[in-house]
Amino acid sequence: MAPTQLVGRRRHLLLPLLSMALFAAAVNASAQAAASDPALMQVLNQKKNMRSARSLLQAPKLDCPATCLGRCSNNWKNEMCNDKCNVCCKHCNCVPPGTGQDTRHLCPCYDTMINPHNGKLKCP
Repeated sequence: MAPTQLVGRRRHLLLPLLSMALFAAAVNASAQAAASDPALMQVLNQKKNMRSARSLLQAPKLDCPATCLGRCSNNWKNEMCNDKCNVCCKHCNCVPPGTGQDTRHLCPCYDTMINPHNGKLKCP
């Protein structure tokens, strides 16, 4: 084989190897970023537990009263917050971790539910 043909073949092998190395680096960086955020880890663990216990007939239900009790613990209208949170939890089967609004995006269904009467967000 001529030396130029060897160089061409090496280029063909180099591109897939380089792309696999970049993919592995991206996955590693993503895992390290997730490990540093406790709220994100809680949601990921919740989803992983749901996948491992999944039935063919029905997805496992979240314990809405207990989860909403924790979410609404710092709210000044505790009963109203619990009522709305339980409605949203039963509909979405997901409640964002923590008590603040900064984690709402971790539950897209919960985050986008709107009250049809006033057009405001339904879930606390």
